[in-house]
Amino acid sequence: MLSTLQRLCNRFARIVQGQPLVVNGVCFVQKFRNIRATILGRRTRSPLVLPTFFTFESIDRKGRALNLGETVILQEEINPFISALRRRGIIVTALHNHWLFERPRLMYIHFESVENPIVFARKVAEALKVLKN
Repeated sequence: MLSTLQRLCNRFARIVQGQPLVVNGVCFVQKFRNIRATILGRRTRSPLVLPTFFTFESIDRKGRALNLGETVILQEEINPFISALRRRGIIVTALHNHWLFERPRLMYIHFESVENPIVFARKVAEALKVLKN
């Protein structure tokens, strides 16, 4: 029998079209962007390079959780994606690179909220529509 957290995690994953996993009481959802990337001239499909990750945890009595997200993002997607997140009340906490000598230029954006995780998943799913793939 699935726990309440696992059912909620599965529902979240369906909304963002990712794969769910519950680890230590934390819902972790992953999916990967389809970007043709190279690092140091070598093709990469590494989950370290092309991730979109989400977690939620610490659900309170009102059903609100700490929701966190990170995604790889192309330079030209940065402003539209940040705007889409902010319009939905999601806090953007970081924008940075991970790699050197990659093509195309890849950046990584982190975002967060405290709200119902299903509401967060729906907001993020809408915001992700501005990304190319």
